[in-house]
Amino acid sequence: MPYAVDWLDRRARLSPGATALVDAASGQRISYAEWNAAANRTARYLGKQLGVAKGDRVAVLAGNSVAYLDVWFACNKTGAILQNLNWRLAESELVQLIEDAAPTVLFYGADFVDAVTRLREAPGAKSVQHWVALDGAKVTGDPEITLRDVESAETPPLPRLTHDDPWVICYTGGTTGLPKGAILTHGNIAWNAINTQASWEITRDDTAILNAPLFHTGALNVFTAPLVHAGGCSVVCTGFDANQVFDLIESGGVNLFFGVPTMFSMLQEHPRWDTADFSPLKLVISGGAPCPMPVFERFWARGVDFKTGYGLTEAGPNTFWLPPEQVRGKPGAVGYPLFHVEVQLRETQTGEVVTAPDVTGELLIRGPHRTPGYWNRPDATAAAIDPDGWLHTGDLARFDGDGAYTIVGRLKDMFISGGENVYPAEIENVLHGHPEVADAAVFGVSDRTWGEVGCAVIVPVAGTALQARTLRPWLKERLARYKVPRRIEFVDALPTTGAGKIDKRRLQERFEDE
Repeated sequence: MPYAVDWLDRRARLSPGATALVDAASGQRISYAEWNAAANRTARYLGKQLGVAKGDRVAVLAGNSVAYLDVWFACNKTGAILQNLNWRLAESELVQLIEDAAPTVLFYGADFVDAVTRLREAPGAKSVQHWVALDGAKVTGDPEITLRDVESAETPPLPRLTHDDPWVICYTGGTTGLPKGAILTHGNIAWNAINTQASWEITRDDTAILNAPLFHTGALNVFTAPLVHAGGCSVVCTGFDANQVFDLIESGGVNLFFGVPTMFSMLQEHPRWDTADFSPLKLVISGGAPCPMPVFERFWARGVDFKTGYGLTEAGPNTFWLPPEQVRGKPGAVGYPLFHVEVQLRETQTGEVVTAPDVTGELLIRGPHRTPGYWNRPDATAAAIDPDGWLHTGDLARFDGDGAYTIVGRLKDMFISGGENVYPAEIENVLHGHPEVADAAVFGVSDRTWGEVGCAVIVPVAGTALQARTLRPWLKERLARYKVPRRIEFVDALPTTGAGKIDKRRLQERFEDE
């Protein structure tokens, strides 16, 4: 088994003066030598002052920042495991994730001081020995990451790490109960970078806008880690801001941009869209949700080879590539498997391998970028990865006569809203806890801005006067905001199939066009 390397130490030796990061908030440019020194101090701080050892979990609840990236690569240097917490989750959901991975340290940003004050009192957070502020605002008495400044900037000895050792636990949404923590090993992240660099032609001359949230594998691994591998640069933004994106593009200093369809819709609706100069862009790629074709066409009309990608937390996330010369000829296609990736389609009824073009089947993925499984979930791991190493994605796809793949749907009823996976069963479980809800079904319906939004169809308890305006605040107390259905409809009864199950297809057909 290959041994893992210290990414920033290697890159700092190969190209010490190259710009690794640009802090969009301050304009500071950080070389690989400087970034490596900061991550070294962070690694030594983790070990010497906080007692973090190989295999310990280090959680982060914060928006994007250079310090967040320091922590991620300090985990590489120490053998610790990053748990990048989704700050969009409700506090009750965050407690469950903290209890699941049992981090010994939790770093938090200024926007989460109040949440941390409450989280630390939860029994499920008792594993956290140190709560550390990433920036100035903090809970009284907590240390700050600036305590790392007293540590040496010399690269610490790397523990014995193989490609099989975990580097990140990145949570996917849960269809029922607790979301699953996909383990991303040092090998998974390395091979995704290798695949991306080799297949997408990423080079040291490339610079990406990093404004996707770092709790997503897309922010970590679509461009950020591959650019470190190649010696390129990331512009670190606290979040998505359309004006900032236009400024960065028009400065000529960036040429790569990954986002979810909602971001691109907002850019196209912005007053600067018609006059923006997109000529510096080498690659603009959409992921995380189905992208409406008009979004593609408006980019193409401006001369941008805008394309859609496909990946998932458990594999990559970079899996396919569509060459620029085929983008317009194969609209909506994700393209061909990357250099060290295997894919196949299976018939959904028989499980037979699909060998003919234009036949829809479930997409399976195999390769060294694929997760070994889910944290503390051997049952879910066995259900997702078969004995031959194939990851069953649950997504439906087809390939054409050239072998280019297109994603056509999902086996399960999960939908994606604004780049976030939403699982109806989780919302239905919460709805059934309301005393005035007799029955409920949740599914996704099309939305111009968010791609899809949730629609909840509810049967109220007889004799009650349940209303959407009272139910929605109740849901917001129990679910992340993006999971709360945008539409709430009331019916006397839910339709059922011949097997007695709720017929969501009929419901979706009824409410999709209303």
